[in-house]
Amino acid sequence: MDFGEFTRLDDLAAAIGTTNYSETVLRWVKEQAKQDQDLAEAFQKLIQGEQGASRQATDALSAALNQNGSQLSQMLAQAADEAIETKENVKSMLGGIQAGSGDSELKKVPLKEQLILAEKLSHDKKLKEIAKWAGRLKVIANRKQRSKHKDAIDRNGIRQGSDIKQLLPMELGSYSSPISKMDFLRRYAECQTLQYDTKGKERLGKGPIILCLDQSGSMKSQDTISKGFALALMSIARKQRRDFAWIPFSSHASDAIIYERGKIEVQDMIQLATVFLDGGMNFVQLLKKASEVIKQSRFNQADVIFVTDGEAHVNHDFLKAWSNLKKKKGFSDRIVLASSFEDQSIKHAFDI
Repeated sequence: MDFGEFTRLDDLAAAIGTTNYSETVLRWVKEQAKQDQDLAEAFQKLIQGEQGASRQATDALSAALNQNGSQLSQMLAQAADEAIETKENVKSMLGGIQAGSGDSELKKVPLKEQLILAEKLSHDKKLKEIAKWAGRLKVIANRKQRSKHKDAIDRNGIRQGSDIKQLLPMELGSYSSPISKMDFLRRYAECQTLQYDTKGKERLGKGPIILCLDQSGSMKSQDTISKGFALALMSIARKQRRDFAWIPFSSHASDAIIYERGKIEVQDMIQLATVFLDGGMNFVQLLKKASEVIKQSRFNQADVIFVTDGEAHVNHDFLKAWSNLKKKKGFSDRIVLASSFEDQSIKHAFDI
């Protein structure tokens, strides 16, 4: 990719590129000064403001370029690649869930917040990996949601209405027949024509999300991928303006962090990606914290997702109470095993 084309009319790309180039040139100059006594002395005199120091520094720097300019060219090429990678990772974390929507979604985020995230991504190797996983898992989420919407008519029966796109073939036949056309038009005007029912599935696709994220010591090896999954869910909530809550847990469960109507900022995403509790696992305490969130009216009919690699040990009485709460509030719950992130079984987790 031509780097000039990459930065043209793109404030974020230009800022990342300028920063990377500046840091690279400064690093190269410092390395040259360590190896070249004349260059080091020239810069020292320049800093002290001695007369003629500027010309001396220019000459010494020109000599260094003549000798090691190819090294600087290679470093700048690498800096350009890193700038492109950083921009793509920012898009992975802040972009929408649909393919090709990254740049348009970025325009909705203040440039200052984009730059904060870009700076973190440039210097945090683990965060880079999390961003890449978030991007991959958002692709899976988008395919899953599109497939779910496409299949909805096969799962939710028939109802009366006047949605032309959902009319049963027999109703279209009634319209085309001169004998039944007037009867069809009367029933259509009164919303009594038969059509496929998709309302139930649409509700499940737009409800609140409660994410319970295992942060016990055994999850360290899966932390990068599980955080990518968490950020993918965050992006769905953000894009679709869904209420979102996440509860990190280990030997204790933290209070839920709630974002109403998907109002999630860059710093919130960075916080989720960088927090790790460590320790053992207490599933009962987690369920108590989750129950507190579910009892809030805005989290009726929520999707509750547990991301863990361990086995849950919960007594019978508490399981019964959880089951009763589930019947009362109409939420769905599922456990996503961390081991499934590497294979196709992760897809079921995005049926939300």
